[in-house]
Amino acid sequence: MAGGSYHISSLLEKMTSSDKDFRFMATNDLMVELQKDSIKLDEESEKKVVRMLLKLLEDKNGEVQNLAVKCLGPLVGKVKEYQVETMVDTLCTNMLSDKEQLRDISSIGLKTVIAELPPAAAGSSMTANVCKKITAQLTGAIGKQEDVSVQLEALDILSDMLSRLGGTLCSFHSSILSCLLPQLTSPRLAVRKRASVALGHLVLTCSASIFSELTEHLLAQLKRNESTSTTRTYIQCVAGISRQAGHRVGEHLEKIVPLIVQYCSVEDDELREFCFQAFESFIRRCPKEIDPHIPTVMGLCLKYITFDPNYNYDNEEEEMMETGNGEDEEQESDEYSDDDDVSWKVRRAAAKCLEAMVSSRHDLLQDFYTTLSPVLISRFKEREENVRADIFSTYISLLKQTLPTQSWLHAPDASGKDEVPLRMLQSQVPRIVKALHKQLREKSIKSRQGCFSLLTELANVLPGCLAEHLPVLIPGIVFSLADKSSSSTMRIDTLAFLHVLLCTHQPEVFHPHMASLLPPVVACIGDPFYKITSEALLVAQQLVKVLRPLGKPCTFEAKPYVQDLFPAALRRLRAADLDQEVKERAICCVAHAVCHLGDHLGADLQPTLLLFLERLRNEITRLTTVKALTLIAASPLRIDLRPILGEGFPILASFLRKNHRALRLSTLTALDALVRNYSDSLKPAMLEAVLAELPALISESDMHVSQLAILLLTALAEVCPSCLSKASGPVLAEIFQLVHSPLLQGGTLGAITDFLRVLAAAPAAGCAELLRQLTEPIYRCGAAGPPAAHRQTFHAVAKCVAALCAACPREAPGAVRRFLQDARSPGRGSAVRVLAFLCLAELGRGASLAEQGELQAVLLEAFASPSEEEKAAASYALGSIGVGSLQQFLPFLLREIGSQPRRQYLLLTSLRELLGACPPAALGPYVEQVWALLFRHCECAEEGTRSVVAECLGRLALVNPAQLLPRLQEQLASGSPHARSTVVTAVKFTIADQPQPIDALLKGCIGDFLKTLQDPDLNVRRVALAMLNSAAHNKPSLIRELLGSALPSLYAETRLRRELIREVEMGPFKHTVDDGLDVRKAAFECMYTLLESCLDRLDIYEYLDHVEDGLKDHYDIQMLTFILLARLAALRPQAVLQRLERLVEPLRATCSTKVKAGSVKQEFEKQDELKRSALRAVAALLTIPEVEKSPAMAEFCSQIRASPEMASLFESIQKDSAALPSAESMELS
Repeated sequence: MAGGSYHISSLLEKMTSSDKDFRFMATNDLMVELQKDSIKLDEESEKKVVRMLLKLLEDKNGEVQNLAVKCLGPLVGKVKEYQVETMVDTLCTNMLSDKEQLRDISSIGLKTVIAELPPAAAGSSMTANVCKKITAQLTGAIGKQEDVSVQLEALDILSDMLSRLGGTLCSFHSSILSCLLPQLTSPRLAVRKRASVALGHLVLTCSASIFSELTEHLLAQLKRNESTSTTRTYIQCVAGISRQAGHRVGEHLEKIVPLIVQYCSVEDDELREFCFQAFESFIRRCPKEIDPHIPTVMGLCLKYITFDPNYNYDNEEEEMMETGNGEDEEQESDEYSDDDDVSWKVRRAAAKCLEAMVSSRHDLLQDFYTTLSPVLISRFKEREENVRADIFSTYISLLKQTLPTQSWLHAPDASGKDEVPLRMLQSQVPRIVKALHKQLREKSIKSRQGCFSLLTELANVLPGCLAEHLPVLIPGIVFSLADKSSSSTMRIDTLAFLHVLLCTHQPEVFHPHMASLLPPVVACIGDPFYKITSEALLVAQQLVKVLRPLGKPCTFEAKPYVQDLFPAALRRLRAADLDQEVKERAICCVAHAVCHLGDHLGADLQPTLLLFLERLRNEITRLTTVKALTLIAASPLRIDLRPILGEGFPILASFLRKNHRALRLSTLTALDALVRNYSDSLKPAMLEAVLAELPALISESDMHVSQLAILLLTALAEVCPSCLSKASGPVLAEIFQLVHSPLLQGGTLGAITDFLRVLAAAPAAGCAELLRQLTEPIYRCGAAGPPAAHRQTFHAVAKCVAALCAACPREAPGAVRRFLQDARSPGRGSAVRVLAFLCLAELGRGASLAEQGELQAVLLEAFASPSEEEKAAASYALGSIGVGSLQQFLPFLLREIGSQPRRQYLLLTSLRELLGACPPAALGPYVEQVWALLFRHCECAEEGTRSVVAECLGRLALVNPAQLLPRLQEQLASGSPHARSTVVTAVKFTIADQPQPIDALLKGCIGDFLKTLQDPDLNVRRVALAMLNSAAHNKPSLIRELLGSALPSLYAETRLRRELIREVEMGPFKHTVDDGLDVRKAAFECMYTLLESCLDRLDIYEYLDHVEDGLKDHYDIQMLTFILLARLAALRPQAVLQRLERLVEPLRATCSTKVKAGSVKQEFEKQDELKRSALRAVAALLTIPEVEKSPAMAEFCSQIRASPEMASLFESIQKDSAALPSAESMELS
């Protein structure tokens, strides 16, 4: 350390040198030293360094001064508090100096010091003390009117301090306010603006009384209206405060808005501009409170967006139409242009205000299309370019709001209210095109870009809507592509629009325009700028699909156009020195050309394919080339690939060994297409090379790769069974290992069963041996004991056994007899019997087992087994076998349900399986009998049984909805709560995410079922919430229009009810039971689902009230509301921001709760999980823009950082959320 102090001393000595270069170098070296973490200064060195740097601020050399200021920042953290106070005192004194240069450098110094002060919550008192010193000096400096530049610098520094450390200055807020308010009437505009900015930062952290005082002052001054100039400042100040702290301004809007509306009629353009800026701020930051004033504000915006007193648009249009000498007209119109005309600012502010309204009020969409859209379209002719850009931007926002959301799209009956705006837009398309098409040929690049952006959005919202307008749009597109004076951005935007146009319209509509469209696109492919080339290749790829769309008849003659387009793309494919994106797009474009037009390429085809082979060998382009070959191999034109298969196939086989997952996946898909379509050109040796690579790819560690590998094996088995027989050993070993994996399901299991069918159908296949290998691991488990394998494994093995028996019918009877023997042999062990039942189930689904007379007795006997797994497997088997032998098994099943009350649950489970798997037509004759039986059991006291009955009723209702749904509806009047809950649950099971015949009927009567949300019985309300949740998740269109009446009932169930909480005595202990907890959980789960599917129908502020209550509820409810809060932060950040103070408090309480010392381990684990979940919600809240301005949030974050345990937990959560950018979600269907 002594060496460090000596080094510093020598630097300080050099700083006193008369040579400015010495001083500069010494100061630079000092800065380097101060930036090292290891440096520690003793008290004497501190004093000397501070004194010297403050002296150097007055140095004659500007560069030395600048370096000295930069040293102050790192010095703050290295010296004691009183030294920082010395620095601050000197800098504040220097700020009042007569020397302008010293004043400037000192103000920079103060800003540097403030930026480096640690946050007050970090536990240091230095920040508070230093801030108080600075504030006292600054408020004095601001009060001195003599020197405006001092005032401006002081206001600037005060703003900096308030924005970063406002909470520390609470005791000074009152004096700061008293000092700032008079500056709003300063004769200097710059002082007034900076005072407004400082007030904006002050309102973030000031108390309610100070905020109220400020608001009252601003209102009083606005009412007095002493001069237009000061009124402008006060309106600007109100807008600034609203932007910074909209949630606090909201309650005063009732008084503020009428005053600002009144000032809109004053003949002062700047005042009007500020009025509209204030309205925009209110709409964005106080959406709920501004709601009653929206019609007034919209009326004013529509009035002033057309406010252009010095220009007559109608006159100009008439002149243009009559004479046509537009140049003279333009010269004449210059007489109207006036440098003092600022009416364009009013129009621009009105347009921005409308944009804020459109983007935040989806519920007013129909009104916007009725009143706003026609006015905006009429203003596309706006003469001022900047205003026109804002009008385009507003219309684009309107189009984005109109874009249908996915959850509405997949509901087939989601027409009606949500489609009205689309129909209204459709009717306005001709006017939009009429207003825009002339501008597409204007000189102004900004205008053309605006037009293309708007048309792009329009084509995305209404695909096909521009088809009849292409004749007027194509010349504009060609003009922008061919115009040499156009910037590269202009051409890129034009190509992007053309690409969207080609993708969203039918190919036939472009055929008449090909001659004019193609040459400029070909020219762009040859452009030297890579971004233009890349975009042009994407357009060319789409043009190829348009020239000859595959899969539908087309009479258009494409050959003449191929001669222009293909060579241009091929040149780009040949060139080696290209940007990566251009290389990839050239490969894709040429591949599409070969796929769609290969038979027109003639002699060019073979060299092109050899080029692909070359690109396949290149590590950078190989993945794109593999995808290109897949496309070509699947082409219905059957392109001759023989020239490249010999060399290409081994290269593809080698890719299966690579570590690049995307390459392996694409290669498997390509090989599959080649094997299926070019089997006659593939030699056995080539196929064997691929086969050798496949066993290593079949593994439970990557199910998708496994699935594609097995699909390829299936293709190989179909094409070349002899190849497979040589390599079947290692392949089958891996497949059978995968069959016994608990992770196997879905597509991969389907691929395995298909492969086994193909394999078993081959002449040389040993079907019996395959069956033995499949089942042997389970038989080997041991004769006794519970099943050792996972339940999913038994189901997978059973499905594979059924697939093999279906392919080898001669093996099936023997297999059935063996499994039947195993099922009735108690000595075989539980695992073997479970497998036997499941195999019989799968075999019985596909073929009738009615001739096995003892089967029913064996299955019923198993219902008495002590093993739950056996009982479940036998129940599943009884239902599944009934699917293939309906006439024998369904009557038997119904008789047993009627006569065996003790086995009812298992028998009803069998019936559920049968009803779910049986085709509706086959069930027709039995509907009445089954329905009557089920209704006899719908009042059963056992909830599990009622749930199965409800599912059976739901599945049965799908067989004949017109007859059975009204019967369910009638049962709502039943006096039994059990019957009502069963009926409501049955309706839940009729709602699926796919379109069904029942949907239209369900939409008509679901309102009656939703009325059970108000049922007096708690359990009925719970199942009604589950039904609402299912509808919101699977078919939102069923309930969207009914939410107005359903939401109050839903929200009512989120409240904690004391009367449902009771105490239960358990020996010497008392235990609290909350009977309402399950209902509240169901309500919050339903709220989450509505957030995803019906967000536009929710009053988000009312919704937040209930989320807020949930944050203080039981552990289970808190866990749900933390997830809700995280999702809301992503979907409605502004609303969450307004409520932040109230939401942070329960989060803070959760994080600071301690578990009692003597509690059990589970209590500690629950509290840890709760804390982790709360911190996840905090991490989501921190992603909201401007959240850092909230003092409550800043304080909570400091509290988290101050606790080592919470800080490390929070850090790990932030890392996790960075690794998984998708929003946290929960599946509640």
